Amino acid sequence: MTNSSSKASGEPPVDTLTSQPNLRHEQQSKQDCKETAKTTGSKRGRAEGIPKEDAVVLKEWSFKTSEPSITDGKTGQMTARPQPVNAKEPIKTFVSENGDMMDRDEERSLDKCRERKENNTNRLKRKNTMTQEKDSRKSSTTSSRKLTLNRPRRKLKKDLIPNPEVFHKIDTHAINAGRELRIRKIFSVRAITQTITEGACSDLDKLRAIWIWLCNYIEYDVKGYLGFSKKVYSAEKVILTGRAVCSGYSSVCLQMCREAGIECREVSGYSKGGSYRLGQSYRNTESSHSWNAVCLDGQWYLLDACWGAGYVDLDNRAFIKRYEEYYFLTDPENFIDCHYPEEEEWQLLESPIKIEEFEKRVLKKPDFYTLNLTLNHPKHLLIVTENGEATVSMSFPQLVLFTYRISKLSGKKTQEVSKSIGFLTSTQQSMKLRLMPPKPGTYELELFARAGNTPKTFNWICSFQLKCTSPKTSEELPENPHVCWGLQPDAMSLGLEPCNYGNDIISLESGSFRLVLKTTRPLMVLCELSHKNLDKTLAEKCLAIQPEPDQLTCSVLCPYYGYYHLSVFVRDWANEADSFKNGGNFLLHCTAGAVNLNELFPSGLSSSCGPGITTLEAGLFEFSHTEALVYTQQGKCDISFQNRQDIDLLCKLTKEQGDQPESQTTLSNHVLFTHNGSKVTISINLPESGVYKLGLYGKTSLKQGYPLLCDYILKNTSINKWPPFPRMYGAWKKGSVLFEPRAGQLEASSWVKFCVQVPGARRVSVKGDQSVDLQPSESGAWEGKAFTGRGPELNLTASLSETSNTMTFLMTFSVVEPEHEKGSTAHMH
Repeated sequence: MTNSSSKASGEPPVDTLTSQPNLRHEQQSKQDCKETAKTTGSKRGRAEGIPKEDAVVLKEWSFKTSEPSITDGKTGQMTARPQPVNAKEPIKTFVSENGDMMDRDEERSLDKCRERKENNTNRLKRKNTMTQEKDSRKSSTTSSRKLTLNRPRRKLKKDLIPNPEVFHKIDTHAINAGRELRIRKIFSVRAITQTITEGACSDLDKLRAIWIWLCNYIEYDVKGYLGFSKKVYSAEKVILTGRAVCSGYSSVCLQMCREAGIECREVSGYSKGGSYRLGQSYRNTESSHSWNAVCLDGQWYLLDACWGAGYVDLDNRAFIKRYEEYYFLTDPENFIDCHYPEEEEWQLLESPIKIEEFEKRVLKKPDFYTLNLTLNHPKHLLIVTENGEATVSMSFPQLVLFTYRISKLSGKKTQEVSKSIGFLTSTQQSMKLRLMPPKPGTYELELFARAGNTPKTFNWICSFQLKCTSPKTSEELPENPHVCWGLQPDAMSLGLEPCNYGNDIISLESGSFRLVLKTTRPLMVLCELSHKNLDKTLAEKCLAIQPEPDQLTCSVLCPYYGYYHLSVFVRDWANEADSFKNGGNFLLHCTAGAVNLNELFPSGLSSSCGPGITTLEAGLFEFSHTEALVYTQQGKCDISFQNRQDIDLLCKLTKEQGDQPESQTTLSNHVLFTHNGSKVTISINLPESGVYKLGLYGKTSLKQGYPLLCDYILKNTSINKWPPFPRMYGAWKKGSVLFEPRAGQLEASSWVKFCVQVPGARRVSVKGDQSVDLQPSESGAWEGKAFTGRGPELNLTASLSETSNTMTFLMTFSVVEPEHEKGSTAHMH
């Protein structure tokens, strides 16, 4: 209720009912009007409080007043404007109820005192009256119901304000004008309101100017709130000092709105503010917060300028100025998450909730809504584990990145614990956080988020309370510094296609795992593996990486049981200056079949294992072995491919002997190149079982020397001990083929058949104790038999020059005594 101005005759002001929220009926019989008028007229001042949901609201009441009635000009509804019809000429003085002339600000102060005094005593009467009125309207006619149903619905904020940028001009004017008024030391509510709303064309624009001024020029009175100084309540002192508690913000907003001709109410209630604790009960406690409700175009909206101005850092006893657009005309369906009014009607909800439901509601912060998040599970803030596990899930229309913080409650204190109790997965439109506390107890979970593909910091979005009665496992998950498991939500932008890996813990029963990720473009990849028992050197021997044009493959070996954290980093192949970015994280759980430490991959593997992008760039195609890992049960194998650019190639075969460094020289003769046109065959004879590394090098036009093209990993399980090939020399060029003998070691005092192909040779001979010329065959090969004698070597030579008879060495064979003769010789000695 507001007081309209009266003549000097002393006639008391007339009580005026304003439009109320959640109207259910719009008409009533004239008899009801008279009875209601008597009831309200006898209880002066109480209509200044918040009306009940079922309060009677009449469209066309007529009152006999000394001034013309003030209506909104659209529906005929009486409004609460303490001014005459001509809003541009507001009165400066008027007559009080006892007939005294009073200054307007003075009268407001008295009204405020009277309101506080009568508010509590009238509240019970008001509830009783509203209950009687509600019962009397149960027999309303069908036509009345239809009028209520056809009443225009309140606009959602996104429809009312599609983009805050529409207020740019108004916001700028309010801020600049407010600064000028402070410089000029003008602290009048009327002067400030008139100045900052100048040029505003609608009530919404005026309200926006008031809101911006409040958020920018009033700071929260932290010292007053903590009791270190006297709190500032009155609008005049709030403006003068520039500080206020919540009621100061709402009081100034109310008076400024009145000056601007906007219907406004102060709303008292409960809030989940800075001192809120998860699970806190509000029953049997006094309300401690206040905010405002405003009427725009016949509809009520909510705003909280106190929270819009910033927040309080209680630990440092400081007010942090941070403008928050969210609290301006917040949708009631969202506002109720953190604001619960004493008067149910000011929830502005079609189905108001009880205080018990408010206590259970999840604490959601502004960024939860600005990021358009939807909480799928749970619906309340308390989560209780089932079988040692609990889940939080959300969905969203655009990419959002998440992180979280978990603290364990101990009495009233909290202690942050490792993120390893959570398993977070996220996609372009959803997230899921599995919680598996290792110990029973009560925990607090805080979730943070930011829009994807932006450098902004993560902001607090919501909180939960987690109770665990029986842990699922006693073993903690490994730390994930990148928070999210599985592919990162923005993996597509990095060139990685979606995959099914990582949405859950990957259980391994064989001690090995092969991760294959499809790519949209060629990528360079790096991988990291961690386990509580793995050091860096050992971890490198557990990984083999194969980058191909359309996919990345990472082979993993697990030498211990338990959890492993596998991280994948990528960058564009062609852009060497780019930094590697985390593309995914995968949680592996080895439960059986751990790999022996002696069977891990060779150390020093490159990031290009197996044929891939590098070999393609060198012009090598159609590999017989397309994977990096080659198994052989015979102890020997042939790897072939096409060398279409005819580049020079080299191979290096190495094997680690326990803690000893790689042996290279003794294994160089265990590899033999054969060129047949563009086809190249690499033959490998392995001297013993074990794990070997075969490096393929090529002289390309891209780089100097012989850069590494790829590494092969050879795992030999055979007990056979194959001899080396003959030692090759530079003259053994492309097109040369050794058909017989293939072994580099020949038995002494034996005849050996030779068959070789040497392009361009005029003469081919085998030289030892004796020299034997090989003869050309119809197939183009050189053939013949040679006697090994006592050795120690046989040399294959050829005349390759048309102008010289010089014989050039092509290869050398070792001559060794038979095993039985070695034994006899040893016995004789």
